[in-house]
Amino acid sequence: MLRSVVFAALVGVVLAADLESASQFWEQAKDVGHIPTAAEPTTFRMMAVAAAEEEEPDYTCSRTKPCKLGCCGPLDATGVGACGAGPDFCGADVCTSNCKWKSECDPGWGLEWSNATTCPLNVCCSKFGFCGTTPDFCGGNLAAKPECSGRSSDAKTIGYWEGWNGQRKCGRMAPEDIPLGYYTHIFYSFAMIDPKSFHIAPMDTETAAHYDAVAALKARQSDLQVWIAIGGWAHNDEGPYRTAFSDMAKSTKNQDAFFESLVTFLFQHNFDGVDIDWEYPVAEDRGGIPEDYDNLVTMLRRLRERLNRTGRKFGLSITLPASYWYLRGFDIVNIEPHIDFFNMMTYDIHGTWDSTVKSIGPYAFAHTNMTEIDMALELLWRNNINPERVNLGLGFYGRSFTMKDPGCMAAGCEFTDGAKGGECTGTAGVLSAAEIVKILDDGATVTFDPVAAVKIVTWGGNQWVSWDDAQTLKIKQDFANQRCLGGTFVWAIDLDDGTLIDALGSNLSRPKSLVYNGTYYQADAGTFVPQDAL
Repeated sequence: MLRSVVFAALVGVVLAADLESASQFWEQAKDVGHIPTAAEPTTFRMMAVAAAEEEEPDYTCSRTKPCKLGCCGPLDATGVGACGAGPDFCGADVCTSNCKWKSECDPGWGLEWSNATTCPLNVCCSKFGFCGTTPDFCGGNLAAKPECSGRSSDAKTIGYWEGWNGQRKCGRMAPEDIPLGYYTHIFYSFAMIDPKSFHIAPMDTETAAHYDAVAALKARQSDLQVWIAIGGWAHNDEGPYRTAFSDMAKSTKNQDAFFESLVTFLFQHNFDGVDIDWEYPVAEDRGGIPEDYDNLVTMLRRLRERLNRTGRKFGLSITLPASYWYLRGFDIVNIEPHIDFFNMMTYDIHGTWDSTVKSIGPYAFAHTNMTEIDMALELLWRNNINPERVNLGLGFYGRSFTMKDPGCMAAGCEFTDGAKGGECTGTAGVLSAAEIVKILDDGATVTFDPVAAVKIVTWGGNQWVSWDDAQTLKIKQDFANQRCLGGTFVWAIDLDDGTLIDALGSNLSRPKSLVYNGTYYQADAGTFVPQDAL
């Protein structure tokens, strides 16, 4: 769930009909946006990235100097030509070299000169044959953003609870300590898929030990739903589970094995639904295969049908990345009819991994940047996704850095590594909300970035973290309402000390649900003796 990769507009490198326009586009290519951390592993994309990153790109060619991108068109009297695409550069009667090169998409010159007719996710195909979302690519054909004046996102407040949090040396949150009243749903994270049987499998012994205790919280808050979340980032790391989603989805026999195991599991532990957290279909670097794109739709359609036959109303959702590169692997248009809602992971937009991306580099930026969140949602609006079926992700943690120069501590300054690991979470580069609150209590400096809608906390001379507090959470909640979204969700309940959920709840238009203390008798699931109401 953590580390949803940085979202950015596609960088296109367009080679123009003459050197002046070619030069202009090279300048545009450098300014379009950041290269995502997980670029498409194809020769075309790697060449585009490398070319766009050149400070002084060479868009000329000759008989002995081929183009880095594009076909070398006709040569002038000095033997110099320009690199470009389409029939004016790649046609047999004009091309000098690299004549089989094709553009990313077809701006109108035909598939003979293009790899695809359109761009994934309905992003724009520029006049030069490259995909993107900015005005440089789209002209006036920008995505229409939904606008509302109500409080639509107040309907759902979902909290993911890390079942393994008991393994931390401090800052643990047992099921009975989960704060109730504001959350409408708790998503128990995570179960896994056995790579051989395709049955539900435990993540580990500790994580699997609390299913029933968390589900039993419904006795204390009558309108609470508890779902199981299956997958997560680690599920598709290198190892035995890496291809389990793909292998399960590729055949109806394997799907059926998963469905029957899941239904039994839901009834056994009294869960109300399932959240599919596949990170990520199709993505080669995450164990995906091209067939995942269609197989996921088939799997979700059949899973919905199977859940509907149980006689109980089980929920079904799926998580989405805020990254174009990974979102391309989801056929969101055909997935939407079969699920209750999408959970878009609009956090982890930046982190220490930026240092490996030349077009971003080792510079500290907020991981919940509002501008980039809005850009990510545009990919949904381009595909007419119902905003009421979209939940906005909020981080109850921060991404942190050790800064290179104590005299440069603002967003955009250079970092050398992740900040020191927290006392409880213990991982460099990330701090829980509870840990940040303690840092603030010790006198850290706080600045507000109104454009990114985040708070930046600095301390210890060179330590830096961005996070959302009461003020910036309200900004993001109000933004979710403005975009007509159906809810919000947080990663993760147990990273908070109560500060952030109380802040989130204070900006809800609905009242806090009644929470009861009492006795829940497992022998008779219908018997509950309340003692008092909080």
